[in-house]
Amino acid sequence: MSAPPSPTWDVAVFIGRMQPPHNGHLAMLRHALAAARQVVVVLGSAHQARTPKNPFTWQERQAMLQAALPEDERARVHFLPMRDFYDEARWVQAVRSAVAQWVRTHGAAAVAPVGGVADAPPRIALVGHFKDASSAYLAQFPGWPLLDFPRQGQTDATSVRDALFAAPDTPALAAALRRHVPEAVAQWLLQWRAGGERGRDENFAQLQQEWQMLRDYRQSWAAAPYPPTFVTVDALVQCQGRVLLVERGQLPGKGLYALPGGFLEPRDTLWQSCLRELREETALALDEAAWRQALRGSRVFDHPDRSLRGRVVTQVFHFDLGYGEPPRVQGGDDARTALWVPIDAIAAMPERFFDDHFFILDVLLQLTHQVAPQP
Repeated sequence: MSAPPSPTWDVAVFIGRMQPPHNGHLAMLRHALAAARQVVVVLGSAHQARTPKNPFTWQERQAMLQAALPEDERARVHFLPMRDFYDEARWVQAVRSAVAQWVRTHGAAAVAPVGGVADAPPRIALVGHFKDASSAYLAQFPGWPLLDFPRQGQTDATSVRDALFAAPDTPALAAALRRHVPEAVAQWLLQWRAGGERGRDENFAQLQQEWQMLRDYRQSWAAAPYPPTFVTVDALVQCQGRVLLVERGQLPGKGLYALPGGFLEPRDTLWQSCLRELREETALALDEAAWRQALRGSRVFDHPDRSLRGRVVTQVFHFDLGYGEPPRVQGGDDARTALWVPIDAIAAMPERFFDDHFFILDVLLQLTHQVAPQP
């Protein structure tokens, strides 16, 4: 029997959310292992709150993938968590920077150039497949040749998540999972679900409720001739090194931090809705002249994927109340609590925020001084 061909590339980069990893991901990963001596898996949607779309932490997804690989392959696969930036240019820069940093600090010996040419840069390729519009990011790395492997089967992570949240816990569910995900991943998912149903894992119970709520929400406007675009307002209020946040009291995002805000009322301007939401959710009711004096600017955030509720465009008004003592606040309406949080503390807690509100704070307050969180 002839020996398998030697890998052509030093590093293959495989980017994906893998929520959860399925057989298609594993097939792509094995293609990457055949093509390169080392594989860097960039796990997207890291460092953020659990949602029905992103129910698993990057550490959990890493553990599932590692469990699905034999030991010799596992040693050649490395993981880099990457959070969502809702800004493609910044995200591409973050991915490139993270991979370059890995090569410099962890991969020097492992990726000595193929052919043994001294001091030659490692040969890096990108592994992926143009499935639909969600794969457009593959074209944003022109310096990394694309190894376009065909899609394996019709499995997608959305259908796996739907089965987990919707189907009863029966042998049929276990059999369905095993048709779409590796055996080790199926075992992990079934144990996770069983723990939630027995009250040992609160994450599953709330995510299942939120999954059903969002499903009903989308169904309520499914008959519209076009998908609706929702308009919201949010208020970023800072005072003496702190920012005003609310803790959400209802689904979706129950228990997560958010900026005070809500949907635009039919007879309100954006400005009027912003001040109304501040009063209702935080009991912070300055007169309009004071708010206008404190206004530092406003900005639209409109990334198509910023909300699980559908296409939601928000106008964020940025206020600075100066260096006086922060006014007293109290949660109201659908906000469980309202509180002043030190700005310096926010950069370390992206997992606590609803939708893209951490990103909004990051952009407007320049919270992070690096393009991506370190593993």
